[in-house]
Amino acid sequence: MKRVAKPVFFIVALLILFLTYTATFGIKGQNGDNSNTYIKGVSDIRWGIDINGGVEATFSPATSTKATKEQIDSAKSIIEVRMTSKHITDYELYTDYDHDRIIVRFPWKNDETTFDPEGAIQELSATAMLTFREGGEYTTTENGSDGQPVYKTPKGTTADSIILQGSDIKSAKAEMSQDQTSGTSKYLVGLELNDSGTEKFAEATERLQGKVISIWMDDVMISSPTVNAVITDGKCTIEGNFTAAEASALANKITAGALPFKLTTTNFSTISPLLGASSLHAMLIAGCIAFAIICIFMLFVFRLPGFVAIIALLGQIALSFAAVSGYFPFVNSFTMTLPGIAGIILSIGMGVDANIITASRIKEELWAGKTLDGAIQKGDDNSFWAIFDGNITVIIVALILMGVFGPTNILSMIFGPSTTGSIYSFGYTLLIGIIGNFVFGVTATRLMTKSLSGFKFARSKWLYGGAAK
Repeated sequence: MKRVAKPVFFIVALLILFLTYTATFGIKGQNGDNSNTYIKGVSDIRWGIDINGGVEATFSPATSTKATKEQIDSAKSIIEVRMTSKHITDYELYTDYDHDRIIVRFPWKNDETTFDPEGAIQELSATAMLTFREGGEYTTTENGSDGQPVYKTPKGTTADSIILQGSDIKSAKAEMSQDQTSGTSKYLVGLELNDSGTEKFAEATERLQGKVISIWMDDVMISSPTVNAVITDGKCTIEGNFTAAEASALANKITAGALPFKLTTTNFSTISPLLGASSLHAMLIAGCIAFAIICIFMLFVFRLPGFVAIIALLGQIALSFAAVSGYFPFVNSFTMTLPGIAGIILSIGMGVDANIITASRIKEELWAGKTLDGAIQKGDDNSFWAIFDGNITVIIVALILMGVFGPTNILSMIFGPSTTGSIYSFGYTLLIGIIGNFVFGVTATRLMTKSLSGFKFARSKWLYGGAAK
């Protein structure tokens, strides 16, 4: 057996314990009166409707003209994009073509404390009608919450001459730039135009050099820059004294798309959770008790490999929660539902099974007369393909569940949006758990076991399930 350096056990174990702690509690800081979250933990998980409750709202077009089926479908798809862009999969979305209605149910935000349904649906029904217009004429002026004037309702040439619309935008993202004069930072929204938008904007900036092209969100002017040069590369920015949150929210609205008509909320209400906070707390206690029993079993039956398995299982559980909470900057937060919890539990069971298979094979080789190093190497080799076969089939199933029952599912007409979203959640957490099993239950376990076997105190075969000597 190829020896693994002794420090490897401590390095791997400390990394797993660090991940476990930070994924559970997160890392937060205090800046004056503001609390900053640097790494998200379990408390940042967005719980699904079935656990935390949520909102039910009915939207209708704010017009007396009957909407077409295509317009209703377009509005529905945009609302769905807004949901999935926030990684909220635990939602239900229905259309009623006869009465021009869209019914949606979605969970509360994880940091929601006021539980105001009207506020919760506001960002969903926002029309986000972005337009670039010639000139900067407006009808009325109001004072904003910051005391600055807000210009509303375009008029004259500005009302009649639309240069770009939301459909001309390819992508939008929040950016930060440094003012070279003052040295202060400011937030803005960077836009990339599609081919048609690039052509329109190049023509407009050439025609209107030295003049104003105003930018409007719905009927509010958010910026009125003067054209200083012809822009032909299809890239521009929106500046409007934004905060970081405002720039990000505006970019998200533009990316999500503009609704085909303004929506009014004809009805909204709260949805009570099937599983309340007390039940969730009871589930947490039950999970801790179950994990403790598993730890005792692994230590009693498999001894040192059982101890290593416990550390690996902590890492697998931590990874599952980290992939849901938004712990990793490159992975969006995910709505945790009851089926999602079931996926984590099933994957933990697979992780326990993987460690038991490996430990059992090592024990069998020791009783067959192998040396300790030989038994560990042979046990690892003999157990790998059994673990691989079982886990790879579960990964395939999880991917099928996510592909078929996900946001772009093809079976919602058979099973309904509620069921398809729940199954997607189950597939997601199951997939992450099985990946964690390969990372921790296979790779990390074997590294730690081989590293420990290099210590003199850990050379006894009895510690690995062999005969006492």
